[in-house]
Amino acid sequence: MTGDGQENTRDRILRATIELLAQGRQAVSTRAVSAAAGIQPQTIYRQFGDMDGLLAEAASEGFRRYLASKSARPKRDDPLDDLRDGWDLHIEFGLEHPALYLLMYGDPQHSRESAAAAQTATILRELVEAVARAGRLRIDIETAVSMIQSTGIGVVITLVGTPDENQGSLDLSARTREAVLDAVTTPGDGAVKGDDPAVPASTLRAMLPGVQHRLTPGEKALLDELLTKISLHQD
Repeated sequence: MTGDGQENTRDRILRATIELLAQGRQAVSTRAVSAAAGIQPQTIYRQFGDMDGLLAEAASEGFRRYLASKSARPKRDDPLDDLRDGWDLHIEFGLEHPALYLLMYGDPQHSRESAAAAQTATILRELVEAVARAGRLRIDIETAVSMIQSTGIGVVITLVGTPDENQGSLDLSARTREAVLDAVTTPGDGAVKGDDPAVPASTLRAMLPGVQHRLTPGEKALLDELLTKISLHQD
């Protein structure tokens, strides 16, 4: 079999697996995937090692699809609106592909780090950094990213477990999104309450890549450490 033939077979198996996942994780078995892909069961093991390997690769393919959809979204004038769009897209993807989403985010065995997963996390960080550069982030970047990511995953898993007749109401998602954004960002006028230095520290830290060529590695590391400590300041 040629390299192209092997690649086509692999793609066909992955496509069949993801299509079966649309029916739920219980629909994915060696026999079902083999029949859907038109291959012999042993081909799965030659291509992916075992079913765990196949499911892990299906999860990675889910990340790649998610990444492609995020990369295609248009930019907004307000970075906070970009962050809202990113949240809404995350929820939409999870509700449209619940079994695949749970494989990606809800199963520790298969939620393996991949280049696509890392790049997806990078996109979220870039959205948060844009908010910080606009002077709108009230806490440090890492905490904001963790809060947004973990809460978004929790919302999807909650909605996926909700009966179908109630799943159409995304009011929970919108309310949770705004609650998290209120917790990590400042008001629209950029006003900072009190004398809290966390906001300007987060802003300056997000802008460091633009001036790092003026600093030595030691100076950059020291400044980043100091700004991180300041942005972690709590009243």
